[in-house]
Amino acid sequence: MPNSVLVAYGTTNGSTAEIAEAVAEVLRKDGLAVDVMPAESVATVESYEAVVVGGALYAGRWHKNARRLVRRHGRALAGRPLWLFSSGPLGTEAAGRDVPPVPDVKKIMTRLEAREHVTFGGCLEAGAKGWVAGMILRSGKGGDFRDFTEIEEWAGRVAAELTGR
Repeated sequence: MPNSVLVAYGTTNGSTAEIAEAVAEVLRKDGLAVDVMPAESVATVESYEAVVVGGALYAGRWHKNARRLVRRHGRALAGRPLWLFSSGPLGTEAAGRDVPPVPDVKKIMTRLEAREHVTFGGCLEAGAKGWVAGMILRSGKGGDFRDFTEIEEWAGRVAAELTGR
């Protein structure tokens, strides 16, 4: 059973970090040792037996720091159990649906033989960085569309696979 797990994430406004923390908490409850960190802070994945990488979606692309992490550490990631998640659709389109991965994530999944990918609803609230974020908020399309029950259920399935339960 893998014991050490890295949960890394790419985020601009912090909501993907909150999803990563929720995933890590579920994994810890199942007895796994988990480190959570921003993708740009990951120096190596060598000490981890399994990895979860999440990235916020912006204009149909995975967050640049998540993409860079898998590019930099691709060889090591290919030899470990790997799960991917995306966060980003604003609205109810991700709720209870299997949203396919965006093209760059689909390529990563194939290249690294990731076990699974899931897309969770996103969150964009007042104070978000960026011109586009401001436009979205001014148009009234912001909000928090994350479903933490769904996130925790997915993390529970990851934990079950890792622990053999």
